[in-house]
Amino acid sequence: MAHTTSLTAEQARARLADLTVIDVRTPGEYASGHLPGAHNIPLDHLDAALSVLKTAADRGDLLVVCASGARSARARERLAEHGITAATLTGGTTAWVQLGHDVHRPAGGTRAAWAMERQVRLAAGSLVLAGLLAGRRWPAARRLSAGVAGGLVFSALTDTCGMARILAKLPHNQPKATDLDATLAALGG
Repeated sequence: MAHTTSLTAEQARARLADLTVIDVRTPGEYASGHLPGAHNIPLDHLDAALSVLKTAADRGDLLVVCASGARSARARERLAEHGITAATLTGGTTAWVQLGHDVHRPAGGTRAAWAMERQVRLAAGSLVLAGLLAGRRWPAARRLSAGVAGGLVFSALTDTCGMARILAKLPHNQPKATDLDATLAALGG
């Protein structure tokens, strides 16, 4: 897989037993359903896992996944900067699920968290609506709606999302079942 930068869901499914799958979504998203055998290393913790991921890549091919493919592409680029070869899952877990492939959830699962994109849409829409409604009485409140709209445009242009970073820190996106040290130990062994 040295030159492969992405795999379709069908290609990944056919090779799943030979791949080390790294899910870079938030712990809450991971808990809502992930590829069988996937290890959760959230994107913001990737640097702490570089040496272990290098070891895992030396043993076999890495597949980096997220919800849509955007975060996993950033993770793949970051890994490449450190000489670690990995592929991404085209369309992410969304494409995987749409094709009817199996997803795993932690045992004794808690209620599934919404996908980060859905959380961002709810938060952004609520803030815009609140700004517009409050703006009927206090015109300056419309600046809230304008600020969120500007943030969404910036997010689209830069393929980053500050609101997602903030939402990822909320308790429902941080289930206690996710243990980065245990994940790194499992990958390193």
